Amino acid sequence: MSLFGLYSRALQLLGRETRLGWMLAAANLLLAVAQFAEPVLFGRIIDALSTAPATGIAATPPAVWRLFGAWVAFGLFTIGCGVMVALHADRLAHRQRQAVLTGYFEHILQLPLTFHSGIHSGRLIKVMLQGTDALWRLWLGFFREHFAAIASLAVMLPLSLYLNWRLAILLFVLCVVFTVLTTLVVRKTSTMQSRVEEHFGDLTTRASDALGNVALVQSYVRIEAEVQDLRSVSERLLAAQIPVLSWWAVVAVMTRASTTLTILAIFVVGIVLHGEGLASLGEIVMFVSFATMLIQKLEQVVGFVNSLFMEAPRLKEFFDVLDAVPAVRDRPDAIDPGRLKGLVEFVDVSFSYDGKRPAVEDLSFTALPGQTIALVGPTGAGKSTAIALLHRAFDPQSGFIRIDGMDIRGITLSALRRNIGVVFQEALLFDRSIADNLRVGKPDASEQELRQAAQRAQALDFIERGERKFETDAGERGRKLSGGERQRLSIARALLKDPPILILDEATSALDAVTEARVNAALDELMQGRTTFVIAHRLSTIRNATCILVFHDGKIVESGTFDELVAQGGRFAELAKAQFMVAGQPQAALASQSAST
Repeated sequence: MSLFGLYSRALQLLGRETRLGWMLAAANLLLAVAQFAEPVLFGRIIDALSTAPATGIAATPPAVWRLFGAWVAFGLFTIGCGVMVALHADRLAHRQRQAVLTGYFEHILQLPLTFHSGIHSGRLIKVMLQGTDALWRLWLGFFREHFAAIASLAVMLPLSLYLNWRLAILLFVLCVVFTVLTTLVVRKTSTMQSRVEEHFGDLTTRASDALGNVALVQSYVRIEAEVQDLRSVSERLLAAQIPVLSWWAVVAVMTRASTTLTILAIFVVGIVLHGEGLASLGEIVMFVSFATMLIQKLEQVVGFVNSLFMEAPRLKEFFDVLDAVPAVRDRPDAIDPGRLKGLVEFVDVSFSYDGKRPAVEDLSFTALPGQTIALVGPTGAGKSTAIALLHRAFDPQSGFIRIDGMDIRGITLSALRRNIGVVFQEALLFDRSIADNLRVGKPDASEQELRQAAQRAQALDFIERGERKFETDAGERGRKLSGGERQRLSIARALLKDPPILILDEATSALDAVTEARVNAALDELMQGRTTFVIAHRLSTIRNATCILVFHDGKIVESGTFDELVAQGGRFAELAKAQFMVAGQPQAALASQSAST
């Protein structure tokens, strides 16, 4: 996208402020016209005074006073209109900046997990903040001075031709020089500035990465190394930025030099023309004022191009994220069926991440309401992919998934996910109070409901021990709490949500035996009356599952109850023996299980 394409896109994001934007543009146009009244009237006054006899103030021609009165009127109009434009431009830019920031934030939260796994969260925040800041500066500059400067040039050049085309040629030459110089610098530095922004992104990502893993940094004595790495990125950033700044400094120097040269040229040419009767004194003074004003406007235009050039990589990054289309989205005819019962059917479901090797292939099974379905198998066998398809992190490339007889693609995403609760292997908590984290499951939950959910999740005891109880801050990602405490809070959160379908993704794999027993008690409470899918490596957690599905290379190779699968003597039986779940433990089976995990 070109610089002006980016600028046009930025103006299109004005949204609800577009009407005010048009009004400000019209006011800027009036300002551009009014500004030229001053040099024109000044020149006319000079001409009127130079032809009038010097016989005292009383003999001053009435035309002079009329011109002076018009000058005062235009001046007052310019001041008043300028104040109003500046005031409303500030308000517009600030309001719309917040609106776009919120919209961007909402957009990235809706993007699939595959998008977030491919880009660092620190970079996304950097893109959000720098992009909205760039938009704010462009909007503010556009309505405060950029549009007025461009409009002024559009008015000044034809007007100068009308007043004296010979002197106007000098102004046109100046405009051409500025245009050529600016174009050359933009072309010379465009690639350089893109590299600068890449280094900015690296800087943000590295700093965020180190802060997010500060425990690792400290325990492995990495502080000096991380600081040195950040310093190296900063040095590369500076090395890339300085040449860009140098080129634009050349433009600034040329701008200042052209001011003096142009005014001198107008005086010299004006004197020659005056001697030949082709220019009056007033016209010479008028064109000197024009030249001064033209330099000022050209500086603003160059500043506009410079700022747009500097912001272009940030805006491009911002628009790239904003234009990212979720692979999974609502169909136009999608419905909200309300609370579902929990009958889940997979019918010949296949999905591949790369279009070559299937992650899951021809999955077909049924889970009745209230049943517990366990998914077991080695890492990469397709268990997590199958569950991701259920809550539409992706859509299958063939086959379909139904809940209560409805294809899940015909249900709105919000309605589908409202009916599914997930307890992750890593308990995900916000850096907010315990109460706020629990209310993620039910925003309007009362204090009594919070207590009941915490009690059922075996979490009330440690919450009550805290000085601030439910108002205790969980810390970033819940770091102020132990692993077992975090997991019990995530279970309490799911209890508050009260979904008919539940997913337990290795919910106890990282816990010690005592904590696991407490969490399992909480999970038993949570699973009552719900269709539950359990991803587990510890077979002890799925001993009582209604049906166990054994995955291998993306396919279901065995299914049945725990005892049925052990009796079959297949893959599941080998896993059970390796984990001491049944009598007999062949060393080969143990070695095979160790290798697969």
